[in-house]
Amino acid sequence: MRFLLMANGDYGDLEWYRQFKDGFERIICIDGGTTWAMRMKLIPHRVVGDMDSISQEAVGYASSLGAEFTVVPREKDDTDFQLGLELAQRDDATGVVVWGGTGSRLDHSLSNLFSATSLVLRGIEVCFQSPREDIYLINRRLVLPGKVGDTVSLITLSDESRGVSLRGFQYPLLNATLNGCWQWAVSNVIAEPNPEVEIGSGVVAVIHYRQLP
Repeated sequence: MRFLLMANGDYGDLEWYRQFKDGFERIICIDGGTTWAMRMKLIPHRVVGDMDSISQEAVGYASSLGAEFTVVPREKDDTDFQLGLELAQRDDATGVVVWGGTGSRLDHSLSNLFSATSLVLRGIEVCFQSPREDIYLINRRLVLPGKVGDTVSLITLSDESRGVSLRGFQYPLLNATLNGCWQWAVSNVIAEPNPEVEIGSGVVAVIHYRQLP
């Protein structure tokens, strides 16, 4: 099943998301992400978090639609986003798309990306979507939907990622090793339609910019 996780980060143009709104079997809203679901008129199946950033209007909206609430203390070890990832895994998600998973809080953005690798290692596909870029977390093969000339960066989220190959890019790679302490696969360019990224081991964030900031 394909799940949508709605966090409370940056969204940008809300109209952009409407093209995807019918593509999910279940929607999990993470605290203030429920407010964004309300603005987009999406139906949340679950709401999880310590409720420190959700509006009362959004609480009423989700409750009226029958959403299941998982309310946790503010003082806890796991972040609200990590709890959302755990719920998706327990509910047998095969793929997870994240909206609002990155933003102005660098600590939250990094924590969300690294924490989501736990799903990738269990065979669950994960992609962070926004109007500006898509971030695919992969440990196998990806045929990247994108246009010739688009910018793509690879960031390893493991200590090392081995067997990294790129085809259809301005700067190809063949069985390369990416080191987490010295990232060097940044700002590549799509040179051919349907470029491919292949990973032998480790987890890599493939960041595809539709438009550069």
